[in-house]
Amino acid sequence: MDEETQKEPQAPVSKQQQDSQDLELFCPGHRACAGCGASLAVRWILKATGPNVIVITPTGCLETFSSRYPESPWKVPWLHPLFENAAAVASGVEAALKAKKMENPPKVLVIGGDGATFDIGIGALSGMFERGHDISYICYDNEAYMNTGVQRSAATPYAASTTTEPAGNCSTGKSVHKKDMPRIAAAHGISYVATSSIAYPKDILKKVEKSVATRSPTYLQIHSPCCIGWGYPESKTIEMARLAVETGLVPIFEMENGEVTRVKKIKKRKPVQDYLGVQSRFSHLFEKDNGNEELASIQELADANAARYGIDIS
Repeated sequence: MDEETQKEPQAPVSKQQQDSQDLELFCPGHRACAGCGASLAVRWILKATGPNVIVITPTGCLETFSSRYPESPWKVPWLHPLFENAAAVASGVEAALKAKKMENPPKVLVIGGDGATFDIGIGALSGMFERGHDISYICYDNEAYMNTGVQRSAATPYAASTTTEPAGNCSTGKSVHKKDMPRIAAAHGISYVATSSIAYPKDILKKVEKSVATRSPTYLQIHSPCCIGWGYPESKTIEMARLAVETGLVPIFEMENGEVTRVKKIKKRKPVQDYLGVQSRFSHLFEKDNGNEELASIQELADANAARYGIDIS
């Protein structure tokens, strides 16, 4: 049974919130792969925001599978800028809305993948944070450039095999650990940073609502497994997401004004092998006489996360 560091009564859901959560603002008919974690994340994000938003999506899986002309699953205003400039375009949209002095302006929301967030767009994102724009930036983290063929990104975990850093006789996959993007965001002094996972939709709803209600830049990272890039059966997406959390490799937390305020705790963390062993991108670590050093390093990372965030229930 999972618990959190702070327990508090659940506020009753208002009729307005319930009506919003009943809406389907990201509709069936898009072209995401079966078992796509990103499409699930977006569905829950928009249930939390309601219709009064403008979404900006940089190039990536989400943009590709949701923008085939002349069809669209989006029931909210949606813009597609370049790979690198979503945060800059969102900043312009937010500034224009301020200039219009609307009574109830839509919230500006960026939904981008890890490539556009951790790598190509990090400069524009840093500028958005520094200038203090009232924008919610949400990263659906599927841990590689999935849209263009499973190339490694800064979000790809250590030792994962990708098409640009494949495992083989001279390599055990990605040679460095995943970039700690939430803490990079927090280092900008923004008031709200959080992580979540598609395995916990109520957690997504709560954190997106909090992000949208904050009148300053916020950052939310949602772990969103990819069955094609990770190599697991499409029916196991939620199981993969849950295992990532239950091993400690994906800590779920909130940071407010630079301080960790809430953490999802785990009773009896599972060994990382339970998670890694069912994904083909890590299969080379389980071949005879291979991967002992890498598996130990990954377990050390999970243990370090547990110690840093206080994940374990004592």
